[in-house]
Amino acid sequence: APQRSRTVTIDGQLAAALYWFDCSYLEKRIAYLYAVATAKAYRRQGLCHRLMNDTHRHLREQGYAGAILVPGSKALFDLYGGMGYRVCSDVASISCSGEGRVDCRTIDKGEYAVLRRTMLPPGGVVQEGENLDFLERQAQFYVGPDFLLAARREGEHLHGLELLGNTSAAAAIVSTLGCQSGQFRTPGHDRPFAMYYSLGDECAPTYFGFAFD
Repeated sequence: APQRSRTVTIDGQLAAALYWFDCSYLEKRIAYLYAVATAKAYRRQGLCHRLMNDTHRHLREQGYAGAILVPGSKALFDLYGGMGYRVCSDVASISCSGEGRVDCRTIDKGEYAVLRRTMLPPGGVVQEGENLDFLERQAQFYVGPDFLLAARREGEHLHGLELLGNTSAAAAIVSTLGCQSGQFRTPGHDRPFAMYYSLGDECAPTYFGFAFD
């Protein structure tokens, strides 16, 4: 999707690149930046900073209200903090063994998108369209009486990319879906997760759920 990517080339060689998915907050468009990378031969030359600054300029011109990203390490939190990003969303993590049973059925991405809007915490970022098109390739969508889940099986382990609603159902979800153990990312305050860069005067979101990690 060239309309959602930016690159740096030097002497015809790709030196750095980034990509984004469109999402929204308070009905305003924001960009979820991911896979920000610099080729090994071109590192420590300031290309990432230049690429990010150029991307912010481009996004502002295209009417985006902000950019959000999920750093993969403490060093990257520091790096993006130096570029003006601020932590906007924390998450919690649940690890458990399977136990019990719960009503749970698979749903398609369309139904998931509709239900997710009703279960997002206040301040949540809406991730639909190409976000769910991509997520559908690596996870399945489930709904229960009081929860919503995007997850994938990894052998006997269930990896929950996002569990909304009744998190106490986690152990029963694991066994119902035929797994021995599970780990779920949920709204909470265990650790910093996402960082936000405002391209205007809008308030930052307070919950970002999906990271395509």
